[in-house]
Parts: sequence; C-alpha cells; structure tokens
Amino acid sequence: MKAAVIYWSSTGNTEAMAQAVAEGAKNAGVEVDLMEVSDTSADAAAEYDVLALGCPAMGDEELEDGEFEPFFADLESKLSGKKIALFGSYDWGDGEWMRSWYDRTKNAGADMITEEGLIVNNTPDDEGLAACRDLGAKLA
Repeated sequence: MKAAVIYWSSTGNTEAMAQAVAEGAKNAGVEVDLMEVSDTSADAAAEYDVLALGCPAMGDEELEDGEFEPFFADLESKLSGKKIALFGSYDWGDGEWMRSWYDRTKNAGADMITEEGLIVNNTPDDEGLAACRDLGAKLA
C-alpha cells in the first residue's frame, strides 16, 4: 500500500500538520509520499491507494482557491472507493470549511478514514501534532 500526503499551506501550519501525518504513517509502516499540491496533479494523486489531503480554511471558510480547490475539483470524480483523510488549520470560524469539504469527499464515494476531518487552530501544538501522527497511523 502506498499513501500520499498532499497539502497546501500559506503560514506553515498545515505544512507542519502534513509532516506529522506523514511521520505517523511511516511509523505505522506505510510507504508515504509527502508533497505540496503544486507538485502533483489529480491524475497522479488518484494513483495512490490512500490519500491524506490538507488545506487550511481560507476567506469565508473555504478551500484555498488558487491551487487547492482546482486540484480537489479535478480529483473529486476520482475518489470513489479511495481511502481518504482530511486535515487543516484555521484561524477563526467553527470549522465549516472542513465539514463542507468532508461532505464533498464522502459524497464523491470516498472511504473516509475518520468520522470527520482533523482541524487545528493556528499553529499545531504538541497535542495537535500528536493528533496528526495518530491520523497518519490510521492511513495504515
């Protein structure tokens, strides 16, 4: 089994989460590729058995619209039957972007690894990073 952790990050918060998710997966024995969304395509991402996708809340609690949203919109039709985990950071709001993203992913036929996406307020602390490593372990 091969997994990809694909993310977009502006401030480094979601990047730190992605690194911890990848670390947790590797520690669980999963072969993992960690990459920024700009370094892949939806077609390449669809080749993986398992995907962990990370994007922070932007604007009015939505996915980043310059790179990540176009990537995800292209990937959405390729998610049926794929094991997927979602994660990201936010600064304000109540996590609406994650709930909407989770619903989109599940409605596309994805096999969701968790009951909800993992969100961390701003910079992940030790507890947040531990939750990310736990999420990574669930990729196995």
